[in-house]
Amino acid sequence: MDEKYMREAIKQAKKAYNIDEVPIGCVVVYENKIIARAYNKRNTKKNTLAHAEIIAIDKASKVLGDWRLEDCSMYITLEPCPMCAGAIVQSRMKEVIIGSMNPKAGCAGSIINLLQMEEFNHQVQLKTGVLEEECTLLLKDFFKSLRVRKREMKMEKNNTVAE
Repeated sequence: MDEKYMREAIKQAKKAYNIDEVPIGCVVVYENKIIARAYNKRNTKKNTLAHAEIIAIDKASKVLGDWRLEDCSMYITLEPCPMCAGAIVQSRMKEVIIGSMNPKAGCAGSIINLLQMEEFNHQVQLKTGVLEEECTLLLKDFFKSLRVRKREMKMEKNNTVAE
């Protein structure tokens, strides 16, 4: 079942990829049904808060008519950042299932585990590594493509200056 929902999160991440956003996607599941889907839109919306998880939490809250998502599971292609991990805890999400870990900014175990800190009034169940290879490859492909485009733009700029 985890793989089924992670595949849906990957579909969302591919939507982000297709509009030149960092390919992060997620879905929120309630009673074995997807109630929210989202992908990263930070550049598109020119909004720091437009991460996939934040958008999905907002959508799920509207569907359920409550800010508490206690019986929900979130499937995310990349380990959440500090902001998203905080929002997940605040939404009282039951569990989070992660595809790829994020050693540079991850707050579900890579740098710190905000989702399971006993000092908070809510802890989130956590599962990692679901379709990890597919999630990681999508991110690697995106950043490789981005580096190539930047290199090409730099070369074009240098050629224009030389003329």
